[in-house]
Amino acid sequence: MPRRNHTYATARRKERACLVGARIRGERSWSADESMAELDSLAQTANAETVATITQTLNRPSRTYLGAGKLEELREIIMQESIDVAIFDDELRPAQQFALEELLKVKVIDRTALILDIFAQRARSREGRLQVELAQVEYLLPRLAGQWSHLERLGGGIGTRGPGESQIETDRRLMRRRAKDLRAELETVKQRRGAQRARRVRTDASLIAIVGYTNAGKSAIFNALVGAGVRSDDRLFETLDTTTRRLFLKSGLSATVSDTVGFINKLPTVLVEAFNATLEEVVLADLLLHVVDASDPSAAERAQVVVNLLSELGLDGIPRLTAMNKIDIVSDEAIDSHDANVVMTSATRGWGIDALRDACDDALAGNVVDEPIVSAEASAGLGTDAVDVSGGIARRAA
Repeated sequence: MPRRNHTYATARRKERACLVGARIRGERSWSADESMAELDSLAQTANAETVATITQTLNRPSRTYLGAGKLEELREIIMQESIDVAIFDDELRPAQQFALEELLKVKVIDRTALILDIFAQRARSREGRLQVELAQVEYLLPRLAGQWSHLERLGGGIGTRGPGESQIETDRRLMRRRAKDLRAELETVKQRRGAQRARRVRTDASLIAIVGYTNAGKSAIFNALVGAGVRSDDRLFETLDTTTRRLFLKSGLSATVSDTVGFINKLPTVLVEAFNATLEEVVLADLLLHVVDASDPSAAERAQVVVNLLSELGLDGIPRLTAMNKIDIVSDEAIDSHDANVVMTSATRGWGIDALRDACDDALAGNVVDEPIVSAEASAGLGTDAVDVSGGIARRAA
């Protein structure tokens, strides 16, 4: 008999996902619409296929996040569309997640778990993997009880007294021990970074930290400034590991530039805590270079997210420059800026990079405006409801 050739698919099957979000009364419309669009991008980055999206306007999320009617609608969508996973736009409490899984009979994850999954895919260095694992452990620790709920459903009696509870406690003890070990390893990383930073201080090198919303083009700007060759694909959270390179300035001032992890709306607290070693590069910077995607219709709102996070980290007092990036795909009339603290750039075309180096040089020499100035987005034609991204204080533009 002739041999038959068989072809086997080796690609990882995409999970079919339903995105679930809540519009909270009183919040600006961008908060819900943009957040759901961003959740879709995150799901795609994690190799999921968005099959359906469902939202509901609420005063606040309930015990099951959605109301009873909307929840029934969600159950029908899950059955009709053969959904594998329901992805919720807000961080779910452990009790909420457990209740939803009981009702929906599919895997339920929230935005935090989704971001953690992407971070786990992206982390390449030892430090990055340690930070992601610590964040995962901290996230999973309060959710362990649901893993042993099958013992509770047996109805008690012989075979159900003790094992479930003791197993939960065993798992918690192991995870707490692992978290302790991870923190110890990260502390070693922190000390090593401190030693490297001390050497830079001894050479009087100033530190410039590149910050911005994820996928704004931070790594591309970094490569254009210092010729580092760091990977800069058009993907969310492409950069997790901080990279530092020397920047040569015309004035002769010595400086280094650090490319840092991108920010995102609703950034999980566990990630902020785990990435302390990385964020120290931002905290100890002499100058923050805020990269904004000028081609993004929501540039102003995303810039405001970054400004708010910087404020929460107590970084209002650090001088800040803004690079309005990707101007090569923005119409000419939308890129006019007369703001001394805003530089129009295209990292891929090399436009404005020399001007950006000169602006960094001036800023490190102290030749920058300290007070808040006119909104960069308003100057760049990105809408009248823009935000001030360049001054030391975050505020709505007049």
